[in-house]
Amino acid sequence: MSQRLFDLSSTWHLPATPTQVWTIIADVDMSWPSWWPHCSFAAPLVRTEPAGNNQEDILKATTAYLNFKASLGYTLTISIHPTKIVTPSEIEFDAGGHLEGTGKVTLTPEANGIATRMDIEWKVNPTQRWMSLLTPIAAPAFRAAHALMMRQGERGLVKALVNGMPPPSS
Repeated sequence: MSQRLFDLSSTWHLPATPTQVWTIIADVDMSWPSWWPHCSFAAPLVRTEPAGNNQEDILKATTAYLNFKASLGYTLTISIHPTKIVTPSEIEFDAGGHLEGTGKVTLTPEANGIATRMDIEWKVNPTQRWMSLLTPIAAPAFRAAHALMMRQGERGLVKALVNGMPPPSS
């Protein structure tokens, strides 16, 4: 196994219950581009035949291809494929594309259950040659760009939760 070049973590504090947050982040139609600035679909969702009709089975049968435009001017295309789901508290996934590895999102109740702490972990290697070559000197800039992108995602999700984002279609 190759060395993990980026072990990134973020913590978001959200003004909603874990179930309300889960409804948006674990949407089977992958609504992230509707609330996350600089995030867009790179391709349509790919869905194999799910093992069942519940949300967990549908998510595990889905791969999303997303573009994330970094503040440094580059765009990363990342595939996200859920591998483990514990409703409404945890999603683990495989990541591919320009960053290859794994990720995990964990939701924990805060403020007596009316708020949520969302911990996001990425353990990824860049697959683009230019990024791999620059990593020894540019890693701090890549980490800063990642942190900014994550803060934008947090603000976008807070806004969606506060404005009562409509429930996703399923």
